[in-house]
Amino acid sequence: MDPVYLIMLAAFGGFFALVFGIGNLIQSRRASMAESRLAAFTGNASPTGRQVADEIVRDGFNSATGIVGTLIKRFQNLPNFFQQAECPLKVEQFFLVCVATSALGALVAVIIRCPPALVPVGAACGFSTPWLWLWLRRRSRFKKFEGQLAGALELMGRALKSGHSLSSGLQVVANEMPAPISTEFLKVHEEQNLGIPVEQALKNMLNRIPNLDLQFFVIAVCIQRQCGGDLAEVLQKISNLVRERFKILGQVKALTGEGRISGIVLMALPPVLFAAVYYLNPDYVMILFDREEGRKMLFATGFLQVLGAISIKKIIDIKV
Repeated sequence: MDPVYLIMLAAFGGFFALVFGIGNLIQSRRASMAESRLAAFTGNASPTGRQVADEIVRDGFNSATGIVGTLIKRFQNLPNFFQQAECPLKVEQFFLVCVATSALGALVAVIIRCPPALVPVGAACGFSTPWLWLWLRRRSRFKKFEGQLAGALELMGRALKSGHSLSSGLQVVANEMPAPISTEFLKVHEEQNLGIPVEQALKNMLNRIPNLDLQFFVIAVCIQRQCGGDLAEVLQKISNLVRERFKILGQVKALTGEGRISGIVLMALPPVLFAAVYYLNPDYVMILFDREEGRKMLFATGFLQVLGAISIKKIIDIKV
């Protein structure tokens, strides 16, 4: 067998072993968190040496800076990312799917006779496909929640005006509104029934759904619980504010639609053109891989593509 393929197989094996190790670490951490919560409910929670050591390590992770610290914090928030997307798979099952799609991407690259240098690219594309699906699922869920928030706040305000308590208002939203907002408000209602303060339950929901309008709602409820006031009127004003923001956001999207389409065309044109030329005349394209100048051009092209995508994203992404 060609030594190049042996090196590639060894690299893939090491990468997959790293992925499995990270998945097992996350799973063991989730199990230890469940055990600590159960001990807290039963009243048998006492800090052991292992818990103290874990707390020291966690503090060290939180204080880490730079690229390493960013990666550590990303993996530390990975279970929360899966929860936000409502992924039907467990973390270890999801990583198995990523491994399978990565192997499939490499196999497809070999079948269509891509250059050996593009086989790792195919594997990387296959590995990133489940992550892209999970990110799109999470983004879609956040958008649905954002679109339902104004109606939920208005419904809760009417419930408060009719004499219901805040807990009853949460239950009304959970019963009358569709998912995902009904699921989140139901979790808040259940946490409150278990004895958790409503302020903390709302903050937990804000941690699961990082939304600016939801943050206004949580802050308003916390202030009202401490200082008093007409919460129904505050919720009505927040609901009107959310609806006005949606109107402005729709106008911004209409005005920046041309820029978004231009960005998609400019980003997709080079890969599509490369694939077409490779299909028609492979020898002409292989110059980019066989010569040092061609490899430098590929690297520069990829860097400029990423830079252009970031620039277009900054231009069309207008905060409202």
